[in-house]
Amino acid sequence: MPQLDTSTWFITIMSMIATLFIMFQLKISKHYYYTYPEPLAIKTQTHNTPWEAKWTKIYLPLSLPQH
Repeated sequence: MPQLDTSTWFITIMSMIATLFIMFQLKISKHYYYTYPEPLAIKTQTHNTPWEAKWTKIYLPLSLPQH
């Protein structure tokens, strides 16, 4: 029964590891990393309701002037 020739395995495995390392380095170097998110100025929404334009005041019995 013929023996398996393993003399080229070291070169094959080392070249495969080197190729994978180079490919991953190229892949990572082209990746765009986002910067830290910065807080944006939040615009407050104003709701135009009909009672905002009118002057209204609720009088409580205790807040009335004393006679």
